[in-house]
Amino acid sequence: MNRPARPEALLEPRPPSPLQELRDERFERCGVRLVVKRDDLVHPLIPGNKWRKLAPNLRVALRDGHRRLVTFGGAYSNHLRATAAAGRLLGLETVGVVRGHELAGMPLNPSLARCAAEGMRLHFVTRSAYRTKADPASLPALLDAAGADGAYVVPEGGSNPLALGGCAELGRELRGTADAVAVACGTGGTLAGLAAGLGPGQRAIGVPVLKGGFLAAEIRSLQEAAYGAASANWSLADGFHHGGYARVPAELEAFAADFEHRHAVPVERIYVAKLLWALLRLTEDGAFPRGTTLAAVLTGREDYGASSR
Repeated sequence: MNRPARPEALLEPRPPSPLQELRDERFERCGVRLVVKRDDLVHPLIPGNKWRKLAPNLRVALRDGHRRLVTFGGAYSNHLRATAAAGRLLGLETVGVVRGHELAGMPLNPSLARCAAEGMRLHFVTRSAYRTKADPASLPALLDAAGADGAYVVPEGGSNPLALGGCAELGRELRGTADAVAVACGTGGTLAGLAAGLGPGQRAIGVPVLKGGFLAAEIRSLQEAAYGAASANWSLADGFHHGGYARVPAELEAFAADFEHRHAVPVERIYVAKLLWALLRLTEDGAFPRGTTLAAVLTGREDYGASSR
């Protein structure tokens, strides 16, 4: 794979993503002002929190002379698609370790097909083997089986202490703009960094899109590794996963389509739709005092996997 003449230029800091106010009577009648942080526009192929988490890791990979990246994800992982696109743009080989060995002999779904089209080599593993990625003693064998020994390892979802630095910049961009800032959560890295970057008096709210109830401990661990201590300015709003990751029941689909029609703002279904649904329900339940300005971070878009060639 040929590397661009100056690949690091693709990772240089980008302008702050736009902040857009939405006039929505459902929020307004509860006294809440809604704004959206259009992080889906931060990069044409690696939008939102994917770019913010990947960019610091990719800078280190290039600095240290790595020619190959390896990362992890499920069959519908936006992170896998983003890493595949980044690798192509930077002239790096990419390997995706995919949860679900039974998928190896099946046609690729659109998400994995996009990864393959970007040049990512997919390696399918059993769910039990996939869980060993978090065990330092077992990881080398997993990488060896994937043909990725010596590669720069990007963790599942891109969440590690380096990634928090990129997401903290998102928080700094939002200082003084809202009382509460909300983001959908997969692995917790975006919320952990976002909260660290916010100003005094602001709070961050995470809406988990997976079942499990494991995120609070993960977020505290990430903040402790990056900053020495966990902050107290964040919380999780559980119960809005709609059945689990990549589950988009008809009611959620209808809500997302209606939101797009009302505001001409694209609503990515796996993360952003669940975030906006949760914020409306919380608002209607009185979770935010009247006079609150609420910012929703739009972390992705439906079409970002489309090729820009």
